[in-house]
Amino acid sequence: MKYLTIIALLAFSSLSCANSSLPENRHISLSGTAQLQAKADIAVIKLEVESVKLTSLEAKKEVDDRVNNLLAGLAQFNIDEDNVSAASITTRPKHSYVKSKQVLVGYTAHRNIKVTLNNIKKLNAFMDFALSVKIDKINNIELKSSKADTLKDEVIALAVKNAKVKGKSLAKAFDATLGKIYSINTASNQNRYQYGANKDVEVIQVSGLRKGNSVSSGKYLQENIIFSASINVVFDLDVK
Repeated sequence: MKYLTIIALLAFSSLSCANSSLPENRHISLSGTAQLQAKADIAVIKLEVESVKLTSLEAKKEVDDRVNNLLAGLAQFNIDEDNVSAASITTRPKHSYVKSKQVLVGYTAHRNIKVTLNNIKKLNAFMDFALSVKIDKINNIELKSSKADTLKDEVIALAVKNAKVKGKSLAKAFDATLGKIYSINTASNQNRYQYGANKDVEVIQVSGLRKGNSVSSGKYLQENIIFSASINVVFDLDVK
């Protein structure tokens, strides 16, 4: 029985090595990481327009008129048709309850608009303009960097460099040198936002809805975009 147990353990050990993603010879496995920071210079603004009228045609017409007024003024912000999405519209009946009975009171028309503003310094002026042509809601503002693709490539290259530096340092500490690369795996590449990451953070002045002749203004810290990358790599080790 003992011989059978030993044979079974040897077989299991061989199978584990065969299924392992690591080499059988001497090796070092580590991760290289890097981060880059960039200021946002593009704003993607999501807007919403809604109207309630007695007929669906009247509701649609009012919504279309307001959207057309918005589109007519985009040239002053250097926004062309390629940077606008406003193709869809929905209409639906609107009901209310009178003495526990559902009653049709009109129709609602609804449109969503997405505008890409390539000059973030004009964000305040654009938002004021949108509100002035009776856009109902500013749902979301997403800040982006025009250099995103370049920065993603750069941060990956820095993560690779970081992995090489770590590997050489660790190998040297154990009287060895790095050999050939056995495997490379991109663990994660992402970008996130961070407020106030440096003392040069811009402040965007954004005006609210006008009431009479007064304007209620707010200060919004411009987000910095953090691009990060992590690389898992396995090197062979050359030992003297």
